Amino acid sequence: MCKRVFLAGLAGLLLVLTVEARVGNSSESGFCTETKECLLYDLVCENEGYEVRHYEPTKWVTTEQDSYFMEMALGTLFRRLFKYINGSNEAGVKIDMTAPVIITMQEKKSMWQVSTYTMSFLLPSAHQSAPPKPTDDKVFFTDMPDMNVYVRSYGGWMMSLSSKIQSNLLSKELDNLGATYNKDFHYAVGYDSPMKILNRHNEVWYVVEGEPMCPAPEDPTSF
Repeated sequence: MCKRVFLAGLAGLLLVLTVEARVGNSSESGFCTETKECLLYDLVCENEGYEVRHYEPTKWVTTEQDSYFMEMALGTLFRRLFKYINGSNEAGVKIDMTAPVIITMQEKKSMWQVSTYTMSFLLPSAHQSAPPKPTDDKVFFTDMPDMNVYVRSYGGWMMSLSSKIQSNLLSKELDNLGATYNKDFHYAVGYDSPMKILNRHNEVWYVVEGEPMCPAPEDPTSF
């Protein structure tokens, strides 16, 4: 009996350590320049057009808003989540900001169709296992599963138009290669605060389905 309890406790501890290990010091990432902690990943492969990354399970604090355009929803979404990490939770504690911020974008949407935009803040390692409960019923927790993602990076400001252009470029390349991925949505991913002007970093993610495809660049000397 004691042995089973010990093993169960050890398994639980290992699970917590595994989760926290992937929310780590921002010095381990070249993208997170304004936060102490960042979402870390393992690089599976890369070519000139995109990367394939592996992310371990993590917990996020999330809210959603219906809107015609992303820009119309972002302010409301950000304010709700910022209030949560600034103390609007049952413990009344302030929680460090992390990077990145992700927005779930529905893929099949016409210009004049209302869409649901979902924004998530990554919880820091200290709150991955037991974060304080939100006091706003529009704020909730989501668990990102273990997954591989196709990633395209770009600079500048993340807006509806830029995100659409970049997601179209990535999906077109993946389709040309015959890659399989979730086509219902993509993640718009931002690493920088509005105060940062130069060297901004944004990404588009598509979740890989099946085995990831990442052909190596052709060697010009082979012709």
